[in-house]
Amino acid sequence: MPFIPHSPADTKAMLNTVGAESLDALFSAIPATMRPKSFNLPEGLSEYEVCDYFEKIAALNTAKPASFLGGGVYAHSIPKAVDALTSRGEFYTAYTPYQPEASQGTLQAIYEYQTAVCRLLDMDATNASVYDGGSALFEAAMMAVRCTKRDTILVDEGVNPLHRTMLDTLSANLPVNIVSVPLASPSAPANMEALAKAMEQHSATLAAVVVQNPTFLGTVADYSAIAAKAHEHKALAIFSVNPVMQAVVKTAGECGADITVAEGQSLGLPLSFGGPYLGILACKLPVLRQMPGRIVGKTRDKTGKTGYVLTLQAREQHIRRAKATSNICSNQALCALRSLVYLCLRGPEGLARTAALSMQRARECAAALTALPGVAMLNDAPFAYEFAVTLPVAADSVVKKLAEKNILAGLPLGGWYPGLEKSLLVACTETTTPQEIADLAAALGGAV
Repeated sequence: MPFIPHSPADTKAMLNTVGAESLDALFSAIPATMRPKSFNLPEGLSEYEVCDYFEKIAALNTAKPASFLGGGVYAHSIPKAVDALTSRGEFYTAYTPYQPEASQGTLQAIYEYQTAVCRLLDMDATNASVYDGGSALFEAAMMAVRCTKRDTILVDEGVNPLHRTMLDTLSANLPVNIVSVPLASPSAPANMEALAKAMEQHSATLAAVVVQNPTFLGTVADYSAIAAKAHEHKALAIFSVNPVMQAVVKTAGECGADITVAEGQSLGLPLSFGGPYLGILACKLPVLRQMPGRIVGKTRDKTGKTGYVLTLQAREQHIRRAKATSNICSNQALCALRSLVYLCLRGPEGLARTAALSMQRARECAAALTALPGVAMLNDAPFAYEFAVTLPVAADSVVKKLAEKNILAGLPLGGWYPGLEKSLLVACTETTTPQEIADLAAALGGAV
């Protein structure tokens, strides 16, 4: 029989408690014109029937597709120990450390996460994470506005378009001027000259310049000169990075970034329909007090015993209210914990090997694809483990054809960059096999 949570007696008791005569009376404030005529729900099923129904649907699934999708979210290998450790009850349920004396384990885990992130990015401090990479970018921009008392944020179009859209949306009703700096051309995605010119043009109101490394098109560049130029204009440099690639490229801190943001998905988090993920937000000490969210500090109690506490809480919305640095008063604690466990298991050498093998697979894939007639690299810039190719036909049509063969060929770029309708963004990681690359090349050759 179907499970019905409330008996008629239960329903009546609850209605009596709130002073309503009936369910209709309870919802009388909703006009009849706004009430649904029907929820169009089927008849209830028993537990066995529900399980049987979903098992039959699951049996229709095909084999796991070979995926070359990227665009900011990547299919890295995750050690089984990550699931085993982070699914323990003491971690899985305890992630709201408002009472430090009762939350020492969670606070220590966050403290260790902060330490790992700072070492990875070469930054001075980080918070306990925010919601995702896009919200981290927005928070970084607002930090720059508060620090500089200026209102212009220059954003290179090599920054993830989804994150740029979030920045535009979240700042739409704020006194902030978001200025996009177009790519010089697809063949020269690191548009250093345009960024420098834009900084000169907006020098009086410039709060920060935002760049991404690797760019959304996968290319890698040294943005140290851009950071230095921003500092000449008394503005901040905000870097958006791929955290895995920070193990092998010049880090954001080494490049002179004041604030660094990242989507932390690639550090031990699976592909799961877009989340939940975590936004990494780190900074240098001069701007630390403008950082939103939780920061865990290490101290000693009166007996000399080590303890962990939330520090700099005067910035938080639950204390300062309208004067808070942000409405962020929480964090993605379980996702951050997964990233910490992943980083500890991989270690510096393991993370560097992950990045190197991913880059090797990407170069093997690029060579295989560009050997096909009519397929060429979009540009000749150095790239990480993601790259763009041009095709003789529309990329979205090719993606649809290859999906029918159980191959997710990549991300068509036309929807993000007008004029690149024949361009395809392809990502490889250490999980990409030589056979998958060969299958992609064969299928792509047939499709174009």
